[in-house]
Amino acid sequence: MKKKQGAIAVFIGAASFGILSTFVKLAYEKGFTLAEVTGIQAALGAFILWVLWLIVKIRKANKQAILNNTSKTPTWKVIASGSCTGLVSILYYKSVELVPASMAIVLLMQYIWIGQLLELMVFKIKPSISQIVLIICILGGTILATGLMEDPIDSFSLEGIIYGLLAATAYAIFIILSGRIGNDYPVLHKSALMITGALLLIILILQPFSLFQAETLLNIQVYGLILAVFGTVIPPLLFAYGMPKTGYSLGAVLTAVELPIAVCMSYFVLNESVSWLKWLGVLFILACIVWKNMFNKPNSLTA
Repeated sequence: MKKKQGAIAVFIGAASFGILSTFVKLAYEKGFTLAEVTGIQAALGAFILWVLWLIVKIRKANKQAILNNTSKTPTWKVIASGSCTGLVSILYYKSVELVPASMAIVLLMQYIWIGQLLELMVFKIKPSISQIVLIICILGGTILATGLMEDPIDSFSLEGIIYGLLAATAYAIFIILSGRIGNDYPVLHKSALMITGALLLIILILQPFSLFQAETLLNIQVYGLILAVFGTVIPPLLFAYGMPKTGYSLGAVLTAVELPIAVCMSYFVLNESVSWLKWLGVLFILACIVWKNMFNKPNSLTA
């Protein structure tokens, strides 16, 4: 029963990530900018997470205990590592602005092999034969899923593709850092610190000061709340609850639902063209992830 509950939690958390690109596109259609979209998501996400953490601390101890931090990892390291999530948002949402949402999510999924390449370069961790096969298969599926087999190369935004791959690189770095930094913090506290780091980076780079205008803030609140709740609040909490119950292999397979959810949303809500060949590429990538995590030794970057 606990495993089933955990699986449902992980599935919902991954599906939450999958809807983000669609609502980013809708926000762009309403005239909001990259700075405004990323800024409102990070600001509202940080606010909600800090409020939730304070509520939990107040219920468990007296108010003075809120200020006490027994964790060994310096707070600034957790905040700094969280800045990677801000970088992911900036790069990924810029990619969504320039290419179809269905293509942007496929590009983001390249973090799987980029992360293993980074681990090889930085930590000298050599990929196994099965991991190399997985990388080759994912690259093959990507060619199908992005439409490179169907459309002329000049029909794609090279800038959008580059931003998508940079977002995947930032996401891989985030996964590597989050697995090594701040694990001695409670989940809510760590999440609040990390999204605070993301917010600081977004303010520094994009300077979304137009959000201080009453009309802009009022009109973007709906999109900001959806992106914050489904992008920065629900997934980390559900993953923290569900992953220990499902085990890594099943959890990794369930998180892959982000890809078809994003493609389905782009097809049904945004009316983007998704051919059968692109669907075949998406299904092939999913099959590769399932194969790797269900029938081989799990690796930290395979989902």
